[in-house]
Amino acid sequence: MLELVQNNLLSPVVLAFVLGMIATLVRSDLRFPEELYVALSIYLLLAIGLKGGVELSKTTLAEIWAPIAVTIFMGVATPVAAYAILRRLGGFNTPDSAAIAAHYGSVSVVTFLAATAFLNAAGVTYEMYMPALVAILEIPAIVVALLLARMRMGGTTAWGEVFHEILSGRSILLLLGGLLIGALVGPQGFESVSGFFVVPFHGILMLFLLEMGMVTARRLRDLRKVGLFLIAFGILVPILHGAIGIALGKFVGMSMGGSMMLGVLVASASYIAAPAAVRIALPEANPSYYLTASLGITFPFNLTVGIPLYFALAKMLFE
Repeated sequence: MLELVQNNLLSPVVLAFVLGMIATLVRSDLRFPEELYVALSIYLLLAIGLKGGVELSKTTLAEIWAPIAVTIFMGVATPVAAYAILRRLGGFNTPDSAAIAAHYGSVSVVTFLAATAFLNAAGVTYEMYMPALVAILEIPAIVVALLLARMRMGGTTAWGEVFHEILSGRSILLLLGGLLIGALVGPQGFESVSGFFVVPFHGILMLFLLEMGMVTARRLRDLRKVGLFLIAFGILVPILHGAIGIALGKFVGMSMGGSMMLGVLVASASYIAAPAAVRIALPEANPSYYLTASLGITFPFNLTVGIPLYFALAKMLFE
C-alpha cells in the first residue's frame, strides 16, 4: 500500500497539483487566466466524453446495463447515507446536511481523470465506457439531496432552474455531447481528431491540476471553520462509499480496474455541478462547509492517498 501511495505521489499529475498548492501557500504570483482555465476544462471534458463515446459504440446493452443500474443506485444511496450521518452524528442542520450530501453523492471529474492516469501508468485495463457512468452519476445525487431538504423544510424549489443549471453546465453538456459524438462517429471517425484529443491529454491534465492545486490551497484556510467532524467525514465517508462501489462493480461483472474506477467515482465529491445547483436550491446552506469539505478535504485526500487505497482494495477483492 505504501508503495502504491509513493508511486501515486510521484506521478506527474499529482506533483503538478502539489506544485500548485505550494505556489499559493508561498504567495507566488503564479496565476492562470480565467480564460485558460475554462479552455483546459473544456478540452478535458470533451476529450473524455469523445473517448468514452467511441468505446460506447463498441459496447452492447447487455454489457453496460448492470453497471448503469449500479451507478444509479449509488447515486441515490450515497446522498441519503451522507445526509443521515451529517444530521444524526454531526448535528448539522437540514440545509447544510443536504448541501454536503449533494456534493458527496455526485462526482468529481478531475478525480476520475487522475484515477485513469493512475491505472494507465500501472498498466491496468478498465472498461472504457466509464465516462458514461460519470455523466449518469452527476445528476441523481443532487436531486435526491435537494428532495431530502425540501421534505424536511417544506417550501418550494425552482426545479426547472435547478435542472437547467445541472444539464446546461459545461461538465454535463460536454460529457454528454462528447459521448454522443463519439458514439455516432465511432473509431474510424475519431481517428481524424485523435492526434489532438489523445496525445496531448496528459500534458493538459497536468496544467489543469496545477491550477486545481492553487484553488485547493485557497480553501485550506477554511478548515478551521468546518471542525474535526467534517474533516473526518471528508475522509472516512469517501472510503466507505469507495469500498461499496468496488464491491458492487465486482458483483455486476466489471473488471478489477473498472470496479476500482466505480469506487473512485462514488468516493469523489463534486465541486462543479453540485455547488451550482445548491447555490440556487439551498441558498440557506453555508458554502464554507460544502466547498471546503469537497475541495479542501476530499479532493486532495483522494488525489494523493485515496486512489491508491481504492486500487489496493480492488486488488484484495479480486485476488
